[in-house]
Amino acid sequence: MGKDVFCGVERAPHRSLMKALGFTDEEMSRPMIGVVDSQSEIVPGHAHLSNLSKAVCEGVYMAGGTPVRVPAIAVCDGIAMGHTGMKYSLASRELIADSVETLALAHGFDGLVLIPNCDKIVPGMLMAAARVNIPAIVVSGGPMLAGRKDGEKISLTDMFEAVGSVKAGKMSKEALDELEECACPGCGSCAGMFTANSMNCLTEAIGMACEKNGTIPAVYAERIRLAKKTGQKIMELIEKNIRPRDIINVKSLKNALTLDMALGCSTNSVLHLAAIAKEAKLAFDLNMVNEVSAGTPNLCKLSPAGRHFMEDLHEAGGISAVMAELDKKGLLDTSCVTVDGTIGGRVEGAKNKNTNVIRPIENPYSQYGGLAVLTGNIAPKGCVVKRSAVAEEMLVHSGPARVFDSEDDANAAILGGKIAAGDVVVIRYEGPSGGPGMREMLMPTSSLAGMGLDKSVALLTDGRFSGATRGAAIGHISPEAANGGPVALILENDTIAIDIPKGKIELQISAEELSKRKSEWQPREPRIKEGYLARYAKLVASADEGAVLKI
Repeated sequence: MGKDVFCGVERAPHRSLMKALGFTDEEMSRPMIGVVDSQSEIVPGHAHLSNLSKAVCEGVYMAGGTPVRVPAIAVCDGIAMGHTGMKYSLASRELIADSVETLALAHGFDGLVLIPNCDKIVPGMLMAAARVNIPAIVVSGGPMLAGRKDGEKISLTDMFEAVGSVKAGKMSKEALDELEECACPGCGSCAGMFTANSMNCLTEAIGMACEKNGTIPAVYAERIRLAKKTGQKIMELIEKNIRPRDIINVKSLKNALTLDMALGCSTNSVLHLAAIAKEAKLAFDLNMVNEVSAGTPNLCKLSPAGRHFMEDLHEAGGISAVMAELDKKGLLDTSCVTVDGTIGGRVEGAKNKNTNVIRPIENPYSQYGGLAVLTGNIAPKGCVVKRSAVAEEMLVHSGPARVFDSEDDANAAILGGKIAAGDVVVIRYEGPSGGPGMREMLMPTSSLAGMGLDKSVALLTDGRFSGATRGAAIGHISPEAANGGPVALILENDTIAIDIPKGKIELQISAEELSKRKSEWQPREPRIKEGYLARYAKLVASADEGAVLKI
């Protein structure tokens, strides 16, 4: 593509503009590599990405290419959590994909090195890579080290749950202040198996990033070396003409989903894998989640499901060690191509160095995977729960519905002590279109956990949950309330029955009563009527389709 932009007499004006930037004729004669860097001073996971971008550029130069650094936006979900800002988080994924496409095709890049780290940036860049389908490779910013307090490792989850503990009188404000000082010790994506790290690990399993991309901590020099290697590898991909759709296929996505189940990743990973599949022109059926889960043991319990963190997973052997355990039972397609070889090449010789962090496949936490899709008259097109983070006593639950038409109202009720053990909290009109933006809801779930209610209260929504969520938190209910989905028809004190092992969620009323309520339902006025979110609300598809834009 670069030759089309810079070669020939008719491209002299183009070359003159490049020379205004300081580029030489020699540099313009080489493959031009777009290095897409989402560095930001408002996102802890991205604060250091300019260092990685510099290292990538050095790798590209070493391998004979010309790197060109260009930007991408990034939203910090932790900072956006619990207010209007969170409406922009998922919606930003589409902006990121569109902007990478725009920069790549407008400037005729021959290849792309994508440098994301946090929740929507990773899938947004992968969506763009699949869409433009020129040689591309990802190197992420890496996870934050866990915080330390009184000899214990902690993370952002502990901060959000501590708020609930303070409100319930279980923790002092002084103790909260102490926790605040040490929970997040430096740059990197938050330290547990939350959405950002889930997607970084799954990118490695899909094959779009080099080995160890998902787990090398942000502050390790090893991550700088990985960035240099990635810069060199993009030149190999160009030489061999290996493109994203040669790597992203049904088999590689199934590998990623299998790893997802073993790790106990965020429920958001289902949303993002579906979106990536669409851009790669592949089918993604939610039923595949339960099919893969049924045959994939859960081998890890990383925060929030347990007290291990990303640095522990890295020291235990990383993603290759987990995949090697899965390969013992032939659960992966090891022939799948990666940016640096094959999945088989990665698992060969990989060693599980800590069987407490990565359980051997012969001794898993459970015989089924970390995620489950539920269906029923509340969610005819499905909903998703992080099964590995649900207490045993909440896997089957029945209780009265406590219905809220926004996250804000639910937060007020929870922190006001108005939710009791046994309740099923319903938060609706927070879906992709109705929110708009399908807000993550870490505040209500962590408040319930901090108050000690996570083992007695279920929460379901047409919105979604942070990867830092634990408890019976069921999200992505489809169809959503704003589109007339049955979740809009639930009344206060209706009984809701949840059976996660059987994949069922039911509103216990008759079909006749449900039909009567449906006939009486009226659409609501949009919450936001101008700007990007107003356009997004009109164009976004349902969560079961990955909440992608319809056009």
